[in-house]
Amino acid sequence: MNRADPTRLDSTGAGTASLPSGRLVLLFTVSLVTAAGNTAMQSVMPSIGTALKVHDFWISLAYTWSALLWMICAPMWARRSDRRGRKAMMAIGLTGFIFSFGLCGLALWLGLNGILSAIGTLILFAVCRSLYGGFGSAAPPAVQAYVASRTSRVERTKSLSLISSSFGLGTVIGPTLAPFFILPGVGLVGPFLAFTLIAVAVLIALRLRLPDDTPAYAAKGDVIAAPFSASSDSRPMPSDSDEGAVTESGAVPKLSWFDQRLRPWMIAGLLGGHAQAAVMGLVGFLVLDRLGLRANPSEGAGPVGLVMTSGALATLLAQWGLIPVLHLGPRASCLWGISLAAVGAAILSVAGNLHAITIAVALISLGFGLFRPGFTAGASLAVSRAEQSQSAGIVASVNGAAYIVAPAIGVWLYGHSPWIGFGVIELLCLAVVVLGLKGLTRDDDLIGQRRT
Repeated sequence: MNRADPTRLDSTGAGTASLPSGRLVLLFTVSLVTAAGNTAMQSVMPSIGTALKVHDFWISLAYTWSALLWMICAPMWARRSDRRGRKAMMAIGLTGFIFSFGLCGLALWLGLNGILSAIGTLILFAVCRSLYGGFGSAAPPAVQAYVASRTSRVERTKSLSLISSSFGLGTVIGPTLAPFFILPGVGLVGPFLAFTLIAVAVLIALRLRLPDDTPAYAAKGDVIAAPFSASSDSRPMPSDSDEGAVTESGAVPKLSWFDQRLRPWMIAGLLGGHAQAAVMGLVGFLVLDRLGLRANPSEGAGPVGLVMTSGALATLLAQWGLIPVLHLGPRASCLWGISLAAVGAAILSVAGNLHAITIAVALISLGFGLFRPGFTAGASLAVSRAEQSQSAGIVASVNGAAYIVAPAIGVWLYGHSPWIGFGVIELLCLAVVVLGLKGLTRDDDLIGQRRT
């Protein structure tokens, strides 16, 4: 007799409604390796661009096509995961990351060794990077949906916060390890080779260790208040009578970007995401400028990595410390987070040494470390369990949309006038605060309301 899957819920809501720790660790690692690889890349790209004698704007613009593909493809992969299973989509996403990262490293190696011209290198880099936007976008919504569709409400928010923190840990590991991978023979592209091989190992583990899945939606019955909420009340909540609702044919209705339940969270995520993408996109170039390292790009990877590591540690402090200790709900996390990020950006605009820059970036990252899980959990809790894949896809799409033009425009504005660049970032943060106060559902209402 087959043993029941402990992550499944029966029609009455019985069951553990939680993920085994081994599976959760594996899902955590899938997110971790992509985050670490991407932040390692970001820590060396300013130095690579300087070595290629390419303007900062064009380095930032090279990510645009990939981000556009991410925005388009993420919802498609999310809906596909409802039919094909989340494990298959995670494997596609990791495969896309592996090929993209490996080929991007090869393109940059050819350029740094004079085999390709600078413009040819950037074009080839952009083409290879598009593999990540097109196929790598399959993994994040699949991971989120896997967790969301197999956990009770209390476990869902806790597990989603843990998965979100994997990105934070990845952003610590990436820039910290990147300088150690800059080895003779491969130079500045060493991190690309290293994280490609690490991702291959994770893909093998995923194939061998994560069971094949059939999406699960049933989620009726009482659950206690989520620890992510503003309230620590542990009394049973009203059951979500339609949490697992589907149509009579078994199909899940298509979820729109403009669904009134999601709309405020999507707008907040888009505005806050643009602010984050803009400020983090220019940090590496700002470090080189204010520390006078433009003439020695190979020496820039260390300070840039240090600054990004401090920011990543602050992100972990927010997600592993402040959110659970302070019992911040989605709305509170968004508002406090974006406010802290705005203060950090103001400090960064006038920081003139490595110490001040590091503190400013840490404060910015602390803020966005609160904002991102708040936005993600708010969007998840705003819809039914049956709509979790689509919600995750839309969230991933919004995250990708922020990186289409914001990094390039942020760098361009910074190069034209730092005051204008940082002024635009502050206006985006202010817009999120105004929207949050007026449009985002209060945390007690969001946790307790019945899904429709």
